[in-house]
Amino acid sequence: MNPLIENFIKSKRIAVVGFSRSGKKFGNMAGKELIARGYQIFPVHPEAQEIEGLTCFPNLNSLEGKVEALLICIPPNKVPPVLEDAAKTGIKNIWLQQGSWSPEVQQTGDRLGLAFVAKKCILMYAPPVTSFHKFHRTITSIFGKL
Repeated sequence: MNPLIENFIKSKRIAVVGFSRSGKKFGNMAGKELIARGYQIFPVHPEAQEIEGLTCFPNLNSLEGKVEALLICIPPNKVPPVLEDAAKTGIKNIWLQQGSWSPEVQQTGDRLGLAFVAKKCILMYAPPVTSFHKFHRTITSIFGKL
């Protein structure tokens, strides 16, 4: 398995950028799933103080020293400033959920010296992998793309 993926899933304290107050975004669903899998989640939202019973943090800087990893679940045009903040706070384990990557995002990451997992679903890798994610993971591994 890719060492970036291994390092990420070993991290148990994860900041999540992409929680919404409506509760209808992937960040919310992924956060709940990760909590159920034993991870501690720290939602990052610039305005909300609490979402779905979880205390929110206004930015990554407010989490310095509290997290080991960062899951990004926002549109690519909003990702570069998040990567800038990650670099400033020293967060090295970064996962760009499917739909968050773009060439501009890659250029920003390269400029900042950040390596990250991209174009993959965290729920296919964070153990225990269940439901259709388990099936999808099996198919992916058969074709050597895990």
